[in-house]
Amino acid sequence: MKPVKFILMAGIACTCILYAGCKTPALVQAPEAKTPPANFSNAPDSVNNSGVIKWKTFFSDSHLVSLIDTALKNSQELAITLQEIDIARNEMRAKQGRLLPFIEGGVGAGIDKTGRYTSQGAGDASTDITPGKQVPDWLPDYRFGITASWEADIWKKLRTAKKAAFTRYLSTIEGKNFVITNLIAEIANSYYELLALDNQLQIVRQTIQLQQNALNIVRLQKQAAAATELAVKKFEGEVLGSQSLEYDVLQKIQEKENKLNYLLGRYPQHIDRDTTGILNITPSQVAAGIPSQLLQNRPDIKQAALDLEAAKLDVKVAKSEFYPSFNIVAGLGFQAFNPSYLIKFPESLLFSLAGDLAGPLINKSAIKAEYYSANARQIQAVYNYERTILNAYIEVSTELSNIKNQQQIFELKAKQVDTLTATINISNALFKAARADYLEVLLSQRDALESKMELIETKLRQFNAVTNIYRSLGGGWN
Repeated sequence: MKPVKFILMAGIACTCILYAGCKTPALVQAPEAKTPPANFSNAPDSVNNSGVIKWKTFFSDSHLVSLIDTALKNSQELAITLQEIDIARNEMRAKQGRLLPFIEGGVGAGIDKTGRYTSQGAGDASTDITPGKQVPDWLPDYRFGITASWEADIWKKLRTAKKAAFTRYLSTIEGKNFVITNLIAEIANSYYELLALDNQLQIVRQTIQLQQNALNIVRLQKQAAAATELAVKKFEGEVLGSQSLEYDVLQKIQEKENKLNYLLGRYPQHIDRDTTGILNITPSQVAAGIPSQLLQNRPDIKQAALDLEAAKLDVKVAKSEFYPSFNIVAGLGFQAFNPSYLIKFPESLLFSLAGDLAGPLINKSAIKAEYYSANARQIQAVYNYERTILNAYIEVSTELSNIKNQQQIFELKAKQVDTLTATINISNALFKAARADYLEVLLSQRDALESKMELIETKLRQFNAVTNIYRSLGGGWN
């Protein structure tokens, strides 16, 4: 009857464990992720998408291509991101390892003294190993063997955890691609800013030359009593202001070169670049495609999608903690108090095999807390996925509008520059004929300089808009 009674008690215990494990608390359901609109409101419907163009093709400037290529080899930021991928890969391997049995081998030695007036000591005193010889009071212990333990993945908890780790590994790869996309865009924008500063420096130096010529004329007029000292001082002040502006532009060029060198992972040195000037080159044409293509092209959206998938798997893993786990432990080896007996078979053979089914019954607060936290992280991941898609759509829409408007601004600014440049020659001629005041000459030069500087900045914004929309479309990483 005793075996039957034992089996009955074990069955009752297993039933209680399984019932407690299957009873999991309810969760708040994660919302369904929203998808972007079918098309961009400020762009024609077309499947042509500049985001799929490789960066070496999209950027035609050989100097810029060389800079980007150097950055992709030397960038510390990219190298840090690659280590994140290695960390995620090792985490995936660790989860894979938990699916297999843990096997350990070992050897050991020790000594034990049992009190004679104990049940164990009294028993040892009557045990003969060799006829006429008792077990010694100081009893050595020698052993060697292997032990193994294995958790049977009956609820797929370990396999789900492994899949979550693999998904996060893929997410880190997309994170690396997103870093590459941003790095390429940042280098391109900095390069175009450097070209714009070169153009501005050229304009400032040309303006200084014009102002210096006007200053020489007004000095001659003063000597001829045709102008006053006030006019001379006004012209001198204008020249000094432009000269200080020249050094300001030179400082900005140095800062921009240093920034580019930092992005390239190298110490400051000269940046080779196009010398024709930013006003003489044309930005690349961009096709935005349709919004649904962002889901496949943008690394940050794909990363958010993978994070969402991993968060869903984490909920399943947390739920599995409510279920009982089945573990098997086994050992095999030899043990004796005398080295000469250690390899005697089967007398010194040590063998064990045990299996246990264990699950939470009472006080499951910690498991519930992790379960609720996993679900909250899943809901966070849904909102983060939606936010990433929304941000991508808005970025593309904004840059499409920016490209269109900057083109209109540039055309108007170019006409303004032509008009104000013409006023310089007119005012100089009138001033020489004593038909215009010196202030008109100064204002003409100043207005022309400002308009030329603004024209260069407008051209720069055109290039920045094209680069930014290329990044927003997911271009650069492939």
